[in-house]
This record gives sequence, C-alpha cells and structure tokens, in this order.
Amino acid sequence: MKNRLFDRANKRISLGNAAALLIVAALSGQVLGFLRVKLINANFSQFGGQSTDAFFAAFKIPDFFFYTIAAGALGVAFIPILADHLEKGDHKGAWEIANSLLNMLAIIMLFVGVIIFIFARPLLHIVAPNLSPEQAHNAVLIMRLIAFNPFLFTISGILTAVQQTMGRFFFYAIAPLFYNICIIISALMFSTIAPQNGGPNNLGLVGVGVGALIAAILQLLIVLFGLGGMNFILQRKINFKNADFRKVLRLIPPRSIDQGVDSINSIVETRFSSRLGTGSISYYESAYTLHTVPIQLIGTAIATAAFPRMSERLSQGRPDLFRSDFLKVLRAMIWITIPVVVLSFFSRGYLARLIFSRGSNEIAAIFGFLCGAIFFRVIYAIVSRYFYAKKDTWTPLIVSIFIIALNILLAWQLSKPDRYGIAGLAIAQAVVAAVEVFILFCIMLIRDRKLFDREFWGGVWRILSVTGFSVVATYIMVQIFPLGANDKGVLTLGSKFGLITIVTLGVHLGMSSLFSLEEAVPVVAKLRKALKIILKPRRIGW
Repeated sequence: MKNRLFDRANKRISLGNAAALLIVAALSGQVLGFLRVKLINANFSQFGGQSTDAFFAAFKIPDFFFYTIAAGALGVAFIPILADHLEKGDHKGAWEIANSLLNMLAIIMLFVGVIIFIFARPLLHIVAPNLSPEQAHNAVLIMRLIAFNPFLFTISGILTAVQQTMGRFFFYAIAPLFYNICIIISALMFSTIAPQNGGPNNLGLVGVGVGALIAAILQLLIVLFGLGGMNFILQRKINFKNADFRKVLRLIPPRSIDQGVDSINSIVETRFSSRLGTGSISYYESAYTLHTVPIQLIGTAIATAAFPRMSERLSQGRPDLFRSDFLKVLRAMIWITIPVVVLSFFSRGYLARLIFSRGSNEIAAIFGFLCGAIFFRVIYAIVSRYFYAKKDTWTPLIVSIFIIALNILLAWQLSKPDRYGIAGLAIAQAVVAAVEVFILFCIMLIRDRKLFDREFWGGVWRILSVTGFSVVATYIMVQIFPLGANDKGVLTLGSKFGLITIVTLGVHLGMSSLFSLEEAVPVVAKLRKALKIILKPRRIGW
C-alpha cells in the first residue's frame, strides 16, 4: 500500500498536468502566503518597537546568500545536465552528479549560516540602517534564527530538482505549503495581541522567526519523503573528476550571480524604503508580495513544468520541437497573463483592502505601478529558460546586471521624498521589467530569425485585440460595483471582486473563442464537458 502511494505521487505526468498541479499548488501557496502576510500585518504594528519592518528586513541577507550561492544550481544549471543522463538511462551517473552538488553546496551553505549568525548585526545595518534600536534588536534575533534556513533550502532545492527531472512534481509542489502554514501558526501563537485575548505568553515578532526556522525544517522533511521509490541514495562524496559535474559548476556562476544581483537589488530597495520612514518597508514588501502572485502562478509554475521538457527536446536533438514547444508555451502565458494584469490594475484597491487590513491605501497605490511589471516578469520566466535549456546562462546574466544597475539608478532617483517616494520603487520595477524582456527578445531574434514566425505574431495580435474587450468589461464592472470608503470584510469585498473577476475572465474567454484563439479551445472544451455533466438528466429512484 505504501509503495502504491509513492508511485502515485511520484509518477511522471504530462506537461499539461504538471503545469496544472503546479498552478494549483502555487495558488494554494499564494493564498497561504497572503494569509501569512495579512496575519503578520494585522497582529504586529507597522510602527514602534514591534514594527514588521524588522521582520521583513531580517530575511534580506539570508535570502541574498541563498540565491547567490545555491539557487543558480538548483534548476537551470543542474536540470539540463541531469536530463542528458536520464535520457541515456544513466541513473547512476545522474545520482553521482546530484550527490556531488548536494554535498558541496551543503558544506558552503553551512559555513554561510555560521557567518550570518555571528555577524547578524553589522549585516542588518547594511540592509536597514534607519531602524530604531528595538526594531534592530528584533531583526537581529530573527536573522540569527533563520541563519541556517539557506542551508536547509539548498538541500530541499537540489532534491526537488532531481524529482522534477524525473517528471515528478507532487512533493516539490506541496512542500512550500507547509512552510507557509508553520509561519501562519507562529504568527497566531506569538502575536502581540495574544495576551489581550487571554492567549499564552508570547515572544512577540521574534516568535514568527522561530516559526520560519521550524517551517524550513518541515519543508525539507516533506521533500525527503518525496524521494521514496526513486532508488536515490544519499552519499557523502564529491567527485570533482566527473566531467559533467565540472560542467554544472561552470554553469552555476553566471546564474548565481544573476540571482545574486536580484537579491542585491532587493537589499537596495529595502535600504531606500527605510529612509522614507517607519512602515515604508512593510508597505512596499506587501505590495511586492501581491504583485508576485500572478508571476508565481503563471510564470514560474508553467515555466517550471515546461523546462524539463524543453531540455529533453534538445537532448533528443530536436530543435524544431524545442522551438514549437517554446512558442506554444509563450503564447499560452501571454493569453493567460493579460486579463490578469487588467484585473489586477482595476481591482488593486479591492485586493489591498481584502488582503492587507492595515495600510491598504498605500499598498494599493504601490501595487498599481507594479502591475506594469507583472506581464513582463511572467514572460521573462519562460524566455530566460529558453537560454537555460540551451545551457546558456551567461546571456541572461549580462542582461540582468545591466537591468539591475538601471533599476537601482531609477529607484534612487524616483524614490526620493520630493519625487514619487515609495511608489518610485514600483515605477522603476515596471520600467526595467519591460526593458529586460525587450533586450532578450532582440537577442533571440538575432540568433534565430525564424523563431518568431508570422503565425506567432498573428496569434499575439489577436490576443491583444481581445484585451480591449477585457479592459472595457473590467472598467464597467468597477463602475457598477465601486469600492466604497466603508467596504470591509471578506463578504463585501470578496463578492465585489469575485463578480468583477468572473465577468472579466468570461469576456476574455468568450472573445478569445470568437477570435479563434487556439489557447481558448481546450478551456472551452473542458467547460462544455463540465456543463454536460452538471446538466445531464439523472433518474431519481424511489
């Protein structure tokens, strides 16, 4: 019975089913993530000694080290090499590379954890030098609690990369859900309002850091459980003589630097936010979290599901199928993303007030500008994997360095108090997201002039035509169900937002079908099938 459960959870699934699983898991994760941030914002003040600014600032340095050193190896530098071995049926060679990478990065990240733990205070000063003494004290304690989270995430990431390459996405999809659940529980247990409600003794904001540490441990345990039935044996060995392992090591630096400069950008934005007064870090982090939802649900989920297949096409020596799969996925992502961006922009006030009880007006204003970045970040998710599947990690890196430098320059100028303030950070994000995708598109066209054919551009043009109807429908619905000054609660806000969403997506799907967009065909077919099942006459026996 146990083996059957492992087989069912770990069996290889199709690209469509993998994408569906990851989207559902990502949606669940984002809902839990929103609940996590909402509870932190609701139970801890944006001001004073227990300010949530300390919580958000504490994660910047651990995240920086994780993304800079390890994250580049977990997918794009590792999966293509692993896919080559598995395509040849060489499981032993694949496991040898995985063990070597796992052991090497585990040693490095363990050392990094010690560094973070010892030097937490000076590292925090780099991120947020304007925190009050009590806020800084809390941030240092939280940073030390999560100092070894990058070590745990690294192990989890490599093991889930192995599972993804095998076409197994279940435990990769559900593990992050437990991470959010743990932090949610800790936010409730250690809330500063707990004593007022007769709750237990609390550790304040630092208690949420305890929850984050436990969450990382639990996430790793879930991932380890997912190794069942794979015949993967953990070995304490680093084989530097392995040619393909050395190849992975050569691919890691550009991707790691790429991830690292993104983290540096996040640190710089946090530093700019701290100069704008207490609460600014929390407002921007909340709006940024809101804008990452569609990026994760659409961009990351679909691109993650498609990447092993794209790598496999090249391993098979079929660049024609690689090109076809890439364009099909790209068009689908454009078709799905555009109505979501329209809906997000017009409904930004509803979303901010529904999810974030405090500071909703400030968060909605910031999120409005970040909506411009959503579309291009989603597209970047699959475009970057176009290069990674070809084992080209340098091109995205070079472009990314230029983009981050541009973003820091724009953020520095636009976020000044006498200009746009905290909203300037969001404006800079939207501008550089568009520039980055444009540059990568130009490089792709130079290298492969046949990549974007007439059929692709014709489909994109029809999608844009449909968007006009979606914009009009959303605008009308917002006028019919406006956001009132006294609108509060899930029932009031949720019903209004739900109606706006249904009409917007319904118009988008209906007009897409009318314009004969191929992306709408499977969706319409499944809806018709569901309606037939629902409306099918049933005999009632007595």
